[in-house]
Amino acid sequence: MTDENSGAARYAGRCLCKKIRYEVSAPPLWTGYCHCESCRRATGSPVTAFLGVADGAWRWVGAQPRIFASTPGVRRSFCPDCGTPMSFAADRWPGETHFYIATLDAPALIAPQKHFHHDERLAWLHLADDLPKE
Repeated sequence: MTDENSGAARYAGRCLCKKIRYEVSAPPLWTGYCHCESCRRATGSPVTAFLGVADGAWRWVGAQPRIFASTPGVRRSFCPDCGTPMSFAADRWPGETHFYIATLDAPALIAPQKHFHHDERLAWLHLADDLPKE
């Protein structure tokens, strides 16, 4: 997706009930799968996929999400009405926010480029790709 006025990449996403929306006005800094236990528990899925976005290159549109401090220095946002996980931010990665690729209006346009916390992956999940694994 491209902003026709500036030529910059532009993405948008939302929660299940459509009350929480966000817009991104720049290309992702990175994309990847996260296999960590914390992300599995936060999403109820065996793996999740994120896009990292520079702060200042995104904004909430409409209602604001609720923030949950899942561990010290970690903030996870979610819709207080439908429960959809929306974003992840951590002191460990200052200046960026991580959005769940599955919340994008067009998630097929952004593919993960690597695996994070691959050592924490579930043994029964087999992803057939050659992406780098950290």
